[in-house]
Amino acid sequence: MPATFPVDNGMTSFWRTELHFLDSYRSTETLPETSDIVIIGAGYAGVSTAYHCMRLSKSSSVAKPSVVILEARQTCSGATGRNGGHLKPDVYYQISSLADKYGIQAAEEVAAFEIAHIAAVQSCVEKEGIDCDLELNEVIDVQFDDNHCAKTKAGYESLISQGVQTAKEAEFSPEETAEAVSGVKAARGCFRGRTGRLWPYKFVTQLLERAVSAGVNLQTHTHVLQLPESADAEGRWTVVTNRGSIQAKWVVFSSNAYTSAIAPEYKDKIVPVRGVCCRIVVPNPPRTPLNCSYTLRFSAWDYDYLIPRPDGSIVVGGAKSTFFHDSSEWYNNTDDSSLIEPARRYFDNYMQRHFRGWEDTGAYTNRVWTGIMGHSTDSLPHVGHIPNKPGQLVIAGFSGHGMPQIFLSAQAIAQMVVSGATYEETNLPRLFKTTRERLNSKENHILTHAEVA
Repeated sequence: MPATFPVDNGMTSFWRTELHFLDSYRSTETLPETSDIVIIGAGYAGVSTAYHCMRLSKSSSVAKPSVVILEARQTCSGATGRNGGHLKPDVYYQISSLADKYGIQAAEEVAAFEIAHIAAVQSCVEKEGIDCDLELNEVIDVQFDDNHCAKTKAGYESLISQGVQTAKEAEFSPEETAEAVSGVKAARGCFRGRTGRLWPYKFVTQLLERAVSAGVNLQTHTHVLQLPESADAEGRWTVVTNRGSIQAKWVVFSSNAYTSAIAPEYKDKIVPVRGVCCRIVVPNPPRTPLNCSYTLRFSAWDYDYLIPRPDGSIVVGGAKSTFFHDSSEWYNNTDDSSLIEPARRYFDNYMQRHFRGWEDTGAYTNRVWTGIMGHSTDSLPHVGHIPNKPGQLVIAGFSGHGMPQIFLSAQAIAQMVVSGATYEETNLPRLFKTTRERLNSKENHILTHAEVA
């Protein structure tokens, strides 16, 4: 397959060590010839879109559409099955930058949208009886660099002073109390706020199980190779795969890092970015175990995220300082079959190095893996109707921050497809809308951060 497509033998993440029966499932032996809706990608975005399509049609007078999900590899084998499982809303960090660039109202729409995901995912988990280790708790964002801490605090205080209610979800602790509050050595300041965490693979596969039971046709190990430049006379799109073609009225690109391979509009707009994550096991837990999630920020571009698990283990991702200087290791790189070698030993003694009281825990890394994220060059997701392609929609480019953005974005996509809603009639933030202007832009925040590194 071309380099922009998923490789066939991705590394096994911790999340994919307990496989669901839908992991390599095909609802029918052959592809249907037609479908009302074809969804490309069986990760968080694609499965959530299918789920919302079925749920919306059931609760309205609209006839239930036929839905096919096409997945190049196994279910939830991409970024969703390799991330940290961190449902962390941003209420001050990037939001401050968005406020400076787009205005307070537009920025607060994004923050409120992310906050809403905590209740939305919790409601779905409870309603559908999904067992995915969902926990709602706090996150502590620890700052190690004085200058970056001061800049972040100034942005946060600016939001508060301008009456941004969502920013009040966070609370700042200065250097004098940061280490005691966070339990992190050498903390120069920290923010606290609400968060959620879960087992992403279990959430998505069990959500998919509900969708398949409602009639969704799942086809794994089915590579989408291309689509024509225009629809046929009846307005249908021919989706060409390695197993044949299928015609659809609606095509939803929930293909994240791989979107540009089949939707050329997104070339150099949604870029595959390779990252690394690990699981740490703790043989002798400290007297006071972790009871919240963390982000450890070493600079504007260098940060790690850390999520404690109910079994006492810890999932940590990041390690940018070991490889970010070499863009070939991560930029436009779709190889998740091998580890980012410079990061292999980064997580050794991680807890002992950073956390007070963890020196004698014997915490060690028992698994490290690579994953491919879809980063947008303007740091905002692309959601909605693809310009000049009636019947094609996109929900991709979440830049490693999709957990608190995707579920309700998928609900909005379902409203557009099933109910005919316009983008503005959904609850989507205006800044997420994929537009011709955004596709024509030359800015690239991804490489800007790399240049700083």
